[in-house]
Parts: sequence; structure tokens; C-alpha cells
Amino acid sequence: MLSATDDHPYAARGAIKCMMQGLIIGQAHDNICIQSITILNTYMTTLRAAPASHCPDWAEALLNGFSQVLLQRNPICGLMCLLAIFISAPSSLGGALLGAVAGLLTAQRRGYAKAERQSGVYSYNGVLLGLLVCYRFDWSPLLPLLIIACGGLSAMLMHAWLIRTPRASCLKAYTAPFVLFSWVLLLFAEPLPSIGTGASGWLQALPLGLGQVFLLDHPLAGLLIGIGLFIANRNAALWAAIGCACGVGFALWQQQSNPALLGLCGYNPALAALAFCQARYRPWLPGIAIGLAILLQPGFSGLGLATLTAPFILACWLVQAGTRVLRQSANDLRLRS
Repeated sequence: MLSATDDHPYAARGAIKCMMQGLIIGQAHDNICIQSITILNTYMTTLRAAPASHCPDWAEALLNGFSQVLLQRNPICGLMCLLAIFISAPSSLGGALLGAVAGLLTAQRRGYAKAERQSGVYSYNGVLLGLLVCYRFDWSPLLPLLIIACGGLSAMLMHAWLIRTPRASCLKAYTAPFVLFSWVLLLFAEPLPSIGTGASGWLQALPLGLGQVFLLDHPLAGLLIGIGLFIANRNAALWAAIGCACGVGFALWQQQSNPALLGLCGYNPALAALAFCQARYRPWLPGIAIGLAILLQPGFSGLGLATLTAPFILACWLVQAGTRVLRQSANDLRLRS
């Protein structure tokens, strides 16, 4: 066998060149494989991180505004609430949407944080105010302007409240803007007629109690709201049912059958239960809130004020303040010891 370096120099050079090309091609192939694997991993990670819903930002913010009435952040829950209004009170649907849009656009125009706008905290009071205005006032060209003004002012009041209560231990606003503006609006509204006959049974009063959160008096509306709440949070749905049942049961025990069977005694305890249902290993907090909401409701009626959601708000504030005082007392005793 002849030596490549001695008798065939060009063959030796060609062999070396082929070897180098092979190494370069192999290295490039390895690099391509590594890059392909990296791109594939990045793509799969993006797929896993992508949200399941392709709902636009504005639609998600509006739907979250409806679900925030129930202290939830879930577009599907908000959609079920919207459907409940459409089925049971279609004439009020426009007012609810207009109030939500007014609050959202006010927050956007004034440059409030996008995360807060998307959560629906600037819209839900506008939803309730729009429903109240459509429910208590006759149609006039000024009615949409009134709803827009109330929705925008409620968003501004909500923002001021959030700025002044940055810590979790501070008192939350809940539906306080809705109650305050409603008390002013109701001064100019015609009084409601006397309460009619209640539902046929207490089982029907439970969905009516959930429906009354949105000023709806149809059992199907309460059922749809309950389904939306169950989709958003099963634990919250359970506590809402417990709170509503306690309010209805207490009213029946007090011989107040008409308001009880119409659901008027169930929605405040249900909301109070929702406010504290996430307190794990402390089930007494929603229980105390339910009891306070039930006991406080007759007081507002005695003062001549519309009940609305005021018992729920005051009950939650009392629970929050009491928890804060007890925590501070425990810290003081620990420091002394």
C-alpha cells in the first residue's frame, strides 16, 4: 500500500479536506439539532403558558365587573350573571352594561392601573347602579346620562378608596359606592308598592336570594347566578347557599314570610359569606359575618333607609375590625411576655 503523503500529495490534501468538511457538517448538524430542540421547548412552554380563553381585554374586564358583584374574578361567572339579567330583566340589561362601561372607561381615561381595570373593580358598582336606575326610574332621555355619571363617579370613589387602603388589613370598599349613590338617588324616586305574596316555598326562595344580589326576582336568574358561582369557585358557591339559607330560615322563624320567600332576607348573608369564604381553617369568620348581616338588616329598615347591601358591608367591616383588634391584642400580649 502506497503512502498518501509520499506518492500522492494531492490525494492527501483531498482526504484532509474531506475530513474537515465532514467535521464541519457534523458540527453544523449538531447545532441545528440543538437549535431545533430549543425552539421546540420554547414553543411547548408558550403553549402551556397561553391562557385557555381568547377573550379580548375589554370583554374580560366587563365580564369580570359582573362577577365582582359576587366577589369573584371569573369571566364565565360574569357571563352567567349577564345571561341571568338578560332572561329575567331584559329592560335593565342596557343599564347594567352602560354602568359597567362608564366605570371602565373612566378608569382607563384617568390612567388607573390596567391590572385593576381588568379585574373589574371599577365596573361592578356601575353594574349595580345601572340596574337600580333602570328598576326604580321611568325611561327618559336623561336616564343614560345619569347611569354614565353614576358609573364614572363610582369608579373614581373606588380608586380613592383603594389608594387610601393599601394593606390587606384595611377596610374594603365592597359595594359601598353603590349604596351611597343609591341612597341619594332614591330620594328622588317614587316609593315602591307594598311587598306582595312570597314564593311558593323556601326552596324557591334560595335562588331568589341569589338573584336579589342583582335586584332580580326570578328563580331562574338565581339559578344561573349560582351556576356561574359554582364554576368560579365551588367553596364560594357552597358558602353562598349556606348564607342565603340562614337568612331565609331566620326570617321565617321571625314570621317574616313574605320578604323571606321573595329572597329579600337571603342576599346579604350570602354576600357576607362570600367575603370570608376564602379564610382557610377559619370557618367561624364567614359564620360570624352571616350572623351579623342577618341581625343588622332590620336596623336599616328601622332607620328608614333602603337596605340594599348595607348590612353586608357593615357586617364585613365589623368582622375585619374585630379580627384586626384581636390580632393586635395577641401581638401586644406576646411582646409583654
